Amino acid sequence: MTPFQTNKDLISTGVKEFNVLLDQQVFDDPLISEEDMKIVVDDWVNLYTNYYKKHVLGEQQEQDRALKELQQELSTLGNQFLAKYRTILKSKESQPSS
Repeated sequence: MTPFQTNKDLISTGVKEFNVLLDQQVFDDPLISEEDMKIVVDDWVNLYTNYYKKHVLGEQQEQDRALKELQQELSTLGNQFLAKYRTILKSKESQPSS
Protein backbone atom coordinates (compact mmCIF):
# COMPACT_ATOMS: atom_id res chain seq x y z
CA MET A 1 0.00 0.00 0.00
CA THR A 2 1.30 3.44 -0.84
CA PRO A 3 1.44 6.00 1.95
CA PHE A 4 -1.42 8.47 2.08
CA GLN A 5 -0.61 12.06 1.13
CA THR A 6 -3.52 13.52 3.10
CA ASN A 7 -6.29 12.40 5.40
CA LYS A 8 -8.71 13.07 2.53
CA ASP A 9 -6.83 10.43 0.49
CA LEU A 10 -7.12 8.04 3.41
CA ILE A 11 -10.86 8.64 3.77
CA SER A 12 -11.41 8.30 0.03
CA THR A 13 -9.49 5.02 -0.09
CA GLY A 14 -11.32 3.67 2.96
CA VAL A 15 -14.70 4.51 1.45
CA LYS A 16 -13.78 2.92 -1.89
CA GLU A 17 -12.55 -0.27 -0.22
CA PHE A 18 -15.63 -0.43 2.01
CA ASN A 19 -17.83 -0.08 -1.07
CA VAL A 20 -16.00 -3.01 -2.67
CA LEU A 21 -16.70 -5.11 0.43
CA LEU A 22 -20.38 -4.22 0.38
CA ASP A 23 -20.68 -4.85 -3.36
CA GLN A 24 -19.19 -8.33 -2.96
CA GLN A 25 -21.94 -9.51 -0.64
CA VAL A 26 -24.13 -12.31 -1.95
CA PHE A 27 -27.50 -12.97 -0.37
CA ASP A 28 -28.21 -16.68 -0.36
CA ASP A 29 -30.70 -18.63 1.67
CA PRO A 30 -30.80 -18.88 4.53
CA LEU A 31 -30.57 -15.14 5.08
CA ILE A 32 -29.57 -13.82 8.47
CA SER A 33 -31.89 -11.49 10.35
CA GLU A 34 -31.79 -7.75 9.84
CA GLU A 35 -30.55 -7.33 13.41
CA ASP A 36 -27.68 -9.76 12.84
CA MET A 37 -26.74 -8.05 9.57
CA LYS A 38 -26.64 -4.73 11.43
CA ILE A 39 -24.14 -6.24 13.88
CA VAL A 40 -22.04 -7.49 10.96
CA VAL A 41 -22.07 -4.07 9.26
CA ASP A 42 -21.20 -2.31 12.55
CA ASP A 43 -18.29 -4.72 12.98
CA TRP A 44 -17.10 -3.95 9.44
CA VAL A 45 -17.26 -0.19 10.12
CA ASN A 46 -15.23 -0.69 13.31
CA LEU A 47 -12.73 -2.91 11.53
CA TYR A 48 -12.12 -0.36 8.77
CA THR A 49 -11.98 2.53 11.24
CA ASN A 50 -9.45 0.72 13.42
CA TYR A 51 -7.34 -0.22 10.40
CA TYR A 52 -7.20 3.34 9.04
CA LYS A 53 -6.66 4.78 12.51
CA LYS A 54 -3.01 3.70 12.21
CA HIS A 55 -2.61 5.74 9.02
CA VAL A 56 -4.16 9.13 9.83
CA LEU A 57 -1.87 12.14 9.65
CA GLY A 58 -1.44 15.37 11.60
CA GLU A 59 -2.01 16.58 15.11
CA GLN A 60 -4.37 14.69 17.42
CA GLN A 61 -7.27 17.03 16.63
CA GLU A 62 -6.78 16.50 12.87
CA GLN A 63 -6.55 12.75 13.37
CA ASP A 64 -9.73 12.70 15.45
CA ARG A 65 -11.58 14.78 12.83
CA ALA A 66 -10.42 12.49 10.00
CA LEU A 67 -11.42 9.34 11.88
CA LYS A 68 -14.82 10.81 12.72
CA GLU A 69 -15.37 11.72 9.06
CA LEU A 70 -14.28 8.25 7.93
CA GLN A 71 -16.58 6.58 10.43
CA GLN A 72 -19.51 8.76 9.36
CA GLU A 73 -18.89 7.98 5.68
CA LEU A 74 -18.66 4.25 6.38
CA SER A 75 -21.77 4.33 8.57
CA THR A 76 -23.71 6.09 5.82
CA LEU A 77 -22.66 3.42 3.32
CA GLY A 78 -23.49 0.73 5.86
CA ASN A 79 -26.96 2.18 6.39
CA GLN A 80 -27.58 2.24 2.63
CA PHE A 81 -26.47 -1.39 2.48
CA LEU A 82 -28.81 -2.29 5.35
CA ALA A 83 -31.72 -0.61 3.57
CA LYS A 84 -30.96 -2.72 0.48
CA TYR A 85 -30.72 -5.83 2.67
CA ARG A 86 -34.05 -4.99 4.32
CA THR A 87 -35.66 -4.80 0.87
CA ILE A 88 -34.22 -8.20 -0.01
CA LEU A 89 -35.55 -9.69 3.24
CA LYS A 90 -39.01 -8.29 2.58
CA SER A 91 -39.04 -9.62 -0.99
CA LYS A 92 -38.05 -13.08 0.28
CA GLU A 93 -40.80 -13.00 2.91
CA SER A 94 -43.42 -12.20 0.28
CA GLN A 95 -42.40 -15.14 -1.91
CA PRO A 96 -44.31 -18.37 -1.40
CA SER A 97 -42.39 -21.18 0.29
CA SER A 98 -41.11 -24.00 -1.87
